Amino acid sequence: MTDDVDIRRMPLRDALRWLRENGEPIDPRPDIDTASLTQRFPRLAGVATHDLTVQSPHGPQPARVYRDAGAAVSGRALVWVHGGAFIGGYLDMPESNWVALELASRGIPVLAVDYTKCLGDVHHPVPSQDVLAAWGHSRTHAKDLLGVEADALLLGGASAGGTITAGVTAQLRDAGGPLPAGLVLVYPAVHPDGGHPGELPDPASPTTQLALNYAGSAEALADPQVFAGNGTGAGFPPTLIVVCERDGLRPSGEAFAAQLERAHVDVTLHLEPGADHAHINEPSDPTALPTIEAIADWIRR
Repeated sequence: MTDDVDIRRMPLRDALRWLRENGEPIDPRPDIDTASLTQRFPRLAGVATHDLTVQSPHGPQPARVYRDAGAAVSGRALVWVHGGAFIGGYLDMPESNWVALELASRGIPVLAVDYTKCLGDVHHPVPSQDVLAAWGHSRTHAKDLLGVEADALLLGGASAGGTITAGVTAQLRDAGGPLPAGLVLVYPAVHPDGGHPGELPDPASPTTQLALNYAGSAEALADPQVFAGNGTGAGFPPTLIVVCERDGLRPSGEAFAAQLERAHVDVTLHLEPGADHAHINEPSDPTALPTIEAIADWIRR
């Protein structure tokens, strides 16, 4: 955020207008760039990055590859999608960049991808199609980009990124396309009102307002390809769901884990004690690294 503007405290309509007029706010933290992160976490020094663009039906989208040639090979790689309430977020935010650096340093190459934001004139399926394009690109170029076969690729995301990737997985399943080897969802909102899964969305809830802004219509709020929690989750790949003890969206992740279990999907639910929503966007948060370790351990198992 800038010193004088915090869009998180604005009504959604005002936040959308501000973002359209001004673009992504500058993050004031002085220690979240790659150089500062490497100084704080020397293990990240071996990670090499490469920026590229992925062609989507909606234009080129930024992406970044992370690989560490000196790390013990896990045999798997991850396509990773950051959050930002569907209206913000970018590749240099810690939830994208730091997470990818940490996983790559543990032998899990990462393709971090961006997507079109829903700023009033964009709704589903646009961000979803951007991520689908990145998924297709990663499969086509898996060996060259990430050093693994296409069938060793996992898909995952945090917050809004988790919502989108869960919906993309439902789309891939329904289309009969190749599914990810695994799905990683970190504090996702996979129900229209993430704080109250299974209930009719409360139109006054900020979470529901963001969900409607993403979905584009009340009808789309009920679509399992938009919010995967509307379905059973049957046919999903092995899935890790990370929820946070203090997160208001925790009920959505827990409910979806139960849905997947009922559908006989191999699902692991990891509760991060003491953590709140977006904790992996803050490298200094003592609960962040344990989540990174939990993700890496699950992927490597």
